[in-house]
Amino acid sequence: MSWRVPLSDLDYGEEERQAVLQVLDSRWLTMGAVTQRFESEFATLVGCKHALAVSNATVALHLACLALGIGPGDEVIAPSLTFVATSNAVLYTGAQVRFSEVTGAHDLNIDPADIERLITPRTRAVIVVHYAGYPCQMQAILSIAHRHNLAVIEDAAHAPGARLGGRSLGAWGDVGCFSFFSNKNLATGEGGMLTTDRDDLADKLRVLRSHGMTSLTWDRHQGHAYSYDVVGLGYNYRMDELRAALGVAQLQKLALNNARRGQLTRAYWEALDGWLEMPFQQLAAQPGVEPVYHIFPALLPPGVDRKAFMDYLRSQGIQTSIHYPPIHTFSYYRELYPNLSLPRTEALAAREITLPLYPTMSPADLEAVAAAVRQALH
Repeated sequence: MSWRVPLSDLDYGEEERQAVLQVLDSRWLTMGAVTQRFESEFATLVGCKHALAVSNATVALHLACLALGIGPGDEVIAPSLTFVATSNAVLYTGAQVRFSEVTGAHDLNIDPADIERLITPRTRAVIVVHYAGYPCQMQAILSIAHRHNLAVIEDAAHAPGARLGGRSLGAWGDVGCFSFFSNKNLATGEGGMLTTDRDDLADKLRVLRSHGMTSLTWDRHQGHAYSYDVVGLGYNYRMDELRAALGVAQLQKLALNNARRGQLTRAYWEALDGWLEMPFQQLAAQPGVEPVYHIFPALLPPGVDRKAFMDYLRSQGIQTSIHYPPIHTFSYYRELYPNLSLPRTEALAAREITLPLYPTMSPADLEAVAAAVRQALH
């Protein structure tokens, strides 16, 4: 279907085209110099000692769990209102997930009080998700984690460039995990990044992402190594040069595009005031909070038929989505955790609607969406 206003769109141009052509001309396609540049520049963005490029954010989460020693018999606390990859990565290790509630209608991030309630002797880590690019309550969460000797993994898939108290998201916990999927603020199609200040974790992550090998093909090509050892059970979770090149080009646009997303979000808040309940407005106004406005989530008034609402916007050529069906309500997870109920998450998720938001969106596009919303709710 050809949308009048799509849910998301890329800010791609000649810069990305030239970046890819330069890689093709170099005749080196696997992880090499361009990937190293992307890692270095991303580490600078986040303010971490180490940034490691990987094939997607799901494997970043998997590697983070593995590097922290999470495995069978362990538990990891995570929100249910997120993409299923967050919890899948825990299950890959043989550990179990303890799903947490969201804070409330004003803040769809994980609730620190519920984290503390869920801790058991088996709990090893907490995964926080900076939903829509808005920061979780990291000071409170880290305080809980330190008291109970828990690791903190930041799922920052929505949050490249976001900051809290002058510190980048992805630099607060033991390790940060970013996504560069096609709809993300920094998009390379597929791809992800791990960030950490811990040298021990960085060493483990480097080995795990490339078959457990002690040197890479690029190292041997450069004459820095002649052979390699395999020191553990690793994976092929590497990024290629083409995606790294796109990442370098997209990094140059990230700050301006994040700012543009913020302008559009504030315009939505004004245009739809009184029509929809719009989370995160109070959080975004707090000192030291610098979101990156990845998506525009809103809550329909109680009793409104969400499918009918989405169908009406569809009839006007406007694409919408749902972020997210709670993970614990999926068939697979209901079988794993049959008696689990998260009333707050379930009630809010049933009303959530995601409206179009992307940096190349025009004021006319936004007004068309807002007008369609008002008409649908009239």
